[in-house]
Formats: sequence, structure tokens, C-alpha cells
Amino acid sequence: MNAVDLGVNLFVTLFALLDPIGNLPIFAAATAGATLRQRISVSALICLFAMLFLSFFLFTGLGLLQFFGISLAAFRIAGGILLLFLGLDMARGDFLAMFADKDALSDSKDVRGYARRRFQRLVVPFAIPLMIGPGAISAVIINAGEAAQLGYAGMAGSVVAIAAACVVSCICFALTGYLSRVLGEVGMAIIVKVLGLILCALAIQFILLGLGEAIPGMISGAVTTPYPAAS
Repeated sequence: MNAVDLGVNLFVTLFALLDPIGNLPIFAAATAGATLRQRISVSALICLFAMLFLSFFLFTGLGLLQFFGISLAAFRIAGGILLLFLGLDMARGDFLAMFADKDALSDSKDVRGYARRRFQRLVVPFAIPLMIGPGAISAVIINAGEAAQLGYAGMAGSVVAIAAACVVSCICFALTGYLSRVLGEVGMAIIVKVLGLILCALAIQFILLGLGEAIPGMISGAVTTPYPAAS
């Protein structure tokens, strides 16, 4: 595999794991009432943070886990637990209300101030672990091992792939105004609850996969890999 193939594979994987399409209703609720410029500024800050965070793990992830003596299995289990709590919050209660910003209209001309305040509010739990969850971090760390074998070209291709996935996500988030107008509050609330259920199932899958790696033979392969790729 060359650097281009490695980068393309990482881009496709990260775009699926960052899931900007699935996270659109939450971002729309978090920026309800914001102007287009405000929404673009918030999405740019979040996606810039995601790019820097994932790039950090690309270069230091393996060494960081080794330094603290943390296995990928343990990382998957811990990340799965965090995602499970987040999924439960999404599936029950008024999850979107926690992201509401009543001051969006009152400071419509204060683009930087609004973007900074919203970014601080959305770093957790939106950027982490909803967007940048254990799957995205694990994918970057695993990719780092393959990129290291290709030298500078492999690492450069990986950085470009991370940047491209974050730019596409930023564009998706910047266009959420259309979605919020079409779906309305009720439609977004329904989608978020369904996504919460899916996120809970994904979290359980991460935990089972981590347990299967930590304790071989404990979890059936049909559970950890329910839909094996066709040979």
C-alpha cells in the first residue's frame, strides 16, 4: 500500500467515524438562531480542534499509550463507556436543551465572541467523544503504525487525510441552517433520540470488542465481528 492509498483509506474511515451527517441535528440545535457567519465560525473552530487533536494522536498516540501502559483494548472499553453514557443522555430526556444558546440572536454581530463561547460549550461532549470517539482515535493510531513504514510520505498522506475529513465535516456543519428549518424542533428531537439508541449500541460494540481483545475467547467472534467482510 502506498501513501495515497493509505491516505484515501484513512479519509473514508475518519469521515464515517466523525459522522458529520449524523451529528447535524445536534449541531443545528447547538447553533439555533445563529447567523450563517456565526455557524461557520463555530464549525471551523470545532473542526480545527478535531484536526489538531487527531494529528496529535497520529504522531504521539502509540508512544502515549505505551508511556501510560494503556492497551488499545483498555482504550476501547473506556471510550465505549463514555459513549454509552452519552448515548443514554441522547435517548432520554431533552438532550438538545443542554446545547441551547438563548443569546445567539442578541449578539448576531459578535461573530468571534459567539464562536468562542459556543466552542467552549461544545468541546465536550460534542467534539469529544461524540465526533472524536475511541473509533476515530484508534483508527488514527493504527494508521500511524502503517504510515511509519512508508516514511515521511506516509505521515504526510495521513495528515492530509485528517485535514480533508475535518474540512468536509466543517462544510457539512456550516450548512445545518437548512436542516433545522426543514426538520424543526420536533424532527431534530426524534432524530437525536434514534441516534442515541444507535450510539448506545455502538458503545456496547466497542466494549465487547475491547473485552474480546483483552480476554481472548471470552466473547464470541460472531459478536465482536458480526458482519465479516466477504473474502
